[in-house]
Amino acid sequence: MGEPLNVGVIGCGVISGQYLASFDRLAAVDLVAVADLAPDRAAAATDGRAGVRAVTVAELLAAPDVELVVNLTVPDAHDEIALQAITAGKSVYGEKPLASTTQRARAVLDAAAKAQVVVGCAPDTVLGTGVQTARAAIDRGLIGAPVAATATMVVPGHELWHPNPDFYYQPGGGPLLDMGPYYVSALVTLLGPVVSVFGTTSRTRSTRIIGSGPRSGEAIPVSIGTHVTGVLTHASGVLSTLVMSFDAVATKSANIEVHGETGSLALPDPNHFDGEVRWRRLHGEGWEPLPVSAGYRDASRGYGVADLALTPPGAEPRAGGVLGYHVLDIMESVLDSAATDRRVRVTSTAERPRPVHLQSLGPDASGTRSG
Repeated sequence: MGEPLNVGVIGCGVISGQYLASFDRLAAVDLVAVADLAPDRAAAATDGRAGVRAVTVAELLAAPDVELVVNLTVPDAHDEIALQAITAGKSVYGEKPLASTTQRARAVLDAAAKAQVVVGCAPDTVLGTGVQTARAAIDRGLIGAPVAATATMVVPGHELWHPNPDFYYQPGGGPLLDMGPYYVSALVTLLGPVVSVFGTTSRTRSTRIIGSGPRSGEAIPVSIGTHVTGVLTHASGVLSTLVMSFDAVATKSANIEVHGETGSLALPDPNHFDGEVRWRRLHGEGWEPLPVSAGYRDASRGYGVADLALTPPGAEPRAGGVLGYHVLDIMESVLDSAATDRRVRVTSTAERPRPVHLQSLGPDASGTRSG
């Protein structure tokens, strides 16, 4: 087995804490440097981490010991930082989405192909035991031939808890682009790529009232659809119905359900790595829990980086840039369909990612790069 992959993190905001905690216990990853526009945040990220240095963004990009840049910046900067890392000859793994638009995301993938470096992209929640156990059940024919799926995310709106929620209600925000990557990535992992979509949107009100923080009580404008429904046609012929909403309260049903000719599966929240998968068989009398049978045990954000490190040379990472691009293309196409009131073909595609066999990547695991 080879050496761990040396990584540097750019962006030390809230989400970075989950990544750094994972890197502390992943044998396949060696964190060597962190950077942030706020030097104090970068310095704080090194606390208790021997050998990790806080540097500027330019210094991290130029560092010869950084092989892969983990890009945890704000979404609008994802492609800018990714392109800088690629220009520096480094592979890159970014938080979702791959970029704010497919046009900008395509530039990242094209540059990476030319530079012969690897691109990975969150969400990596699909690598956990929740989605992977359901996928294994589908693959072994537990529900027969898949027919349809539903994916539902219903919340009343981020302004109730977020002190600065303006972004979520402007172009580039909204429930689909914000939370859709978790659900659409899961649907593609379970059922394969999507070839066409039909979408529609609605908006319950033109302003939102901030409910917390120093701006509490302030009204902010809403200029996008805040409830999105899409019908996705997979290449296999399966139809998935997607409901993403900032306009309602909650859903009692499972976040994702997959229905086949002889059974149905109810999956846990795809924003999490684990959770119970339930099965209802044809002529059965109730839902049965499925034992965990696939995926990374005890996974958390950052496991996609370790999976990338363990990917054989020339193979696409499971949480890879090609999948990230296809997911973004699907979401853009749903919004385009809603705006034009027509069915839209999805021009990109992605191979269904390789399944994850049940395993651990924790501190006692032997996972490091080969070659």
